[in-house]
Amino acid sequence: MKPAQIVMTMILLFSTLTLGCIGEEQKHISTIDGTNEELTPSATENPQSLHVYCGAGMRKPMDEIGSLFEEKSGTSINYNYAGSNTLLSQMELTQKGDIYMPGATYYFDVAREKGFTDHEELIAYHVPVIAVPEGNPANITSLDDLAKSGVNVILGDSKACAIGKLGNKILEKNGIYETVEQNIIARGATVNELVIYVSMNQADASIIWEDLVVNSEKIETVTIPCEQNIIKIIPIGTLIFSEQNDAAKTFVDFVASPEGKMIFDKYGFTTYPNEKYENWRYAHD
Repeated sequence: MKPAQIVMTMILLFSTLTLGCIGEEQKHISTIDGTNEELTPSATENPQSLHVYCGAGMRKPMDEIGSLFEEKSGTSINYNYAGSNTLLSQMELTQKGDIYMPGATYYFDVAREKGFTDHEELIAYHVPVIAVPEGNPANITSLDDLAKSGVNVILGDSKACAIGKLGNKILEKNGIYETVEQNIIARGATVNELVIYVSMNQADASIIWEDLVVNSEKIETVTIPCEQNIIKIIPIGTLIFSEQNDAAKTFVDFVASPEGKMIFDKYGFTTYPNEKYENWRYAHD
């Protein structure tokens, strides 16, 4: 293993533990380490609590929506934040939970094919961008620059998170995956880990979601032209395992309401539907 890869592995472990500690301090239960744990008693035994499997990239708006929903309804929301595919594996193993919200429709389609879901809504678009540290020290201006010799790239794990799978496909679409692969020094289990690496100047570039770097002082973004990009839509839906289907549907509908989408807009998301990304409704991973 290269020295750079060893360093990044250590940072990966540290950032995961740090994010986990942050999650423990919040009112809502937030798990982002991808472990296959059973649901906590509060999420399964308390009739006034819903358990939501949610992609890590939607953490900010969903935390606020959860708090607002609890104020309005008295039903608390317990989140399990992790990579979309990791969450899918967890729900398949436990056969428990109330709601699933992955970072792209592909994962929801898989869940539906497995017979896990029923009621569904579309919430917002996930738009990939190139993220670089403040000042853009490697002078990254396009996807092709990720293939240049000496550029250190960190991407998401394609087996864990939506942005990992999608990042690979964007590079493949533009015919540069194999070259960029030589520059990849680490892969993160969640998109939030990629944000940490870039903000700490531990990589020259990454591919992450546009909304995660709104008003960031430590990260700059490089837009990926639409013809080179792959835009995704964030879905949310109820699970057939839920023993509180009416409450779960009410929460899903609240997230999809104008009030819920306004919160997504507040955090830099483009909410669904939008004419700019109309052609991406039927796009697949």
